[in-house]
Amino acid sequence: MGIIKVENIRVFAYHGCLKEETKIGSDYRVDLKIKANLQTSSISDKLNDTVDYVFLNRVIKDEMAIPSYLLETVAKRILNRIFKEDAKVKKASVSISKLNPPIGGDVAKVTIKMSDKRKK
Repeated sequence: MGIIKVENIRVFAYHGCLKEETKIGSDYRVDLKIKANLQTSSISDKLNDTVDYVFLNRVIKDEMAIPSYLLETVAKRILNRIFKEDAKVKKASVSISKLNPPIGGDVAKVTIKMSDKRKK
């Protein structure tokens, strides 16, 4: 088993429960960690034998582009799509941070983290 991390993906998106959030948007940071068998690719040196981090980045950008009220909804969509589209992924965790959230105080970010594993 091995780990691939795609970290500090910066995205501008339109998530939130306030009307203003869906109109003006916000900056977000997304971090992804996946577990997969990397032994085959370590020997073959072939992209088809591993989890392509370009694919992982694309999934995050695609799903972040769909406005949602809750970051939990976005995180679940990201996890579902990764498991659906790449059978090599066994476990995954995604963290989504809203930078400078409009919550009435000097708050750098609010982060949600969700994890899931492949159902057998």
